[in-house]
Amino acid sequence: MADHKIHVEEVKNRNDLMSFIRLPWAIYQGDRYWVPPLIKDQLYKLSPNHPFHSHAEMALFLAYRGSKVVGRIAGIIDRHYIEFHQEKVGFFGFFETVEDEEVAESLFSKVKDWLKKRGMQKALGPMNPSTNDECGLLIEGFQSPPVLMMPYNPIYYSSFLESLGWKKAMDLYAYRIEKTTLMEGQLSRIAELSKRREPELWVRPIRLKQIEEELKTIKEIYNQAWSRNWGFVPMTEEEIDDLAKNLIPLVIPELVLLVYLKEEPIGFSVALPDYNQVLKHLNGRIGLFGGIKYLYYRRKIKTVRMMLLGIKHGFQKRGAEGLLYAETIKNGLQKGFEAAECSWILENNHLMKHGIESLGGKHYKTYRIYECPL
Repeated sequence: MADHKIHVEEVKNRNDLMSFIRLPWAIYQGDRYWVPPLIKDQLYKLSPNHPFHSHAEMALFLAYRGSKVVGRIAGIIDRHYIEFHQEKVGFFGFFETVEDEEVAESLFSKVKDWLKKRGMQKALGPMNPSTNDECGLLIEGFQSPPVLMMPYNPIYYSSFLESLGWKKAMDLYAYRIEKTTLMEGQLSRIAELSKRREPELWVRPIRLKQIEEELKTIKEIYNQAWSRNWGFVPMTEEEIDDLAKNLIPLVIPELVLLVYLKEEPIGFSVALPDYNQVLKHLNGRIGLFGGIKYLYYRRKIKTVRMMLLGIKHGFQKRGAEGLLYAETIKNGLQKGFEAAECSWILENNHLMKHGIESLGGKHYKTYRIYECPL
């Protein structure tokens, strides 16, 4: 008789790792909104060569029913998070399961034991693998696909977590701004208001030819502007360089902006075309046909994701935020884009939420970070 008992094993070799990476294809079969990630990107993110692993420890686990893989999870300890927040918090991430609470329970039990043995007192997640990457569980807004670098999951995941004792730690919001609902004249009004408050504010696009210099400015602003945000982890030089290397080929300079007060760079914003609309057609691999599809579908992208916007402390609430939003949207419209997602925004970031809502942005998706004492 077949063994239907669930058992959880740590990923030990390349075959296990490929089972871990390929599992979502089984979970999301027939789901029209799921976007398959690139397998090579997943392999890199989970490999010891990724700069995140220079300050973190990660264990990957697979749940089996008999010999069939039915779930996966990662246990993650980020030493930079622990040092920065001065609390012994570990993470779970990369969680996927078939619709069976027993599988979820086995996975969470395993990951909590793993974290506890390493001295952690609380677990947070999902982090894939940190707040500087994809994070959060989709709990509202299942009627459309995720945009670039945003997570997606089946609707039943949140009920599994909640019945296993996980509680809300923080919600992250995604807003959508449509060309058709953009408030007439609001862009120029916001820009005028910002300039009236601070006449010496000005904005310029990123210079890709001087990218090393630009990155230096962005690094300095990033780790200062975000440092008081919930869940923030400072990014290392290597992590920012790595992220930039992956994103620069996707950049349209007019959508990556630096804002200055007189001669001082005080903030920046990054909006990228929603390349998920291309990935949807590649099924995890580029290859020759993938390359042709990539070039074909890239031309059809009509949405951008505004993924980063930060202003140095001391310069916030002085009009720079509004100017970055207004310029990005104006430039996006000129480039032929028709919609933008602004994500993610912390639920308690009222300034940012108000700014997006004043442009006609609608809160349309919610992602939740859960916590659990160990």
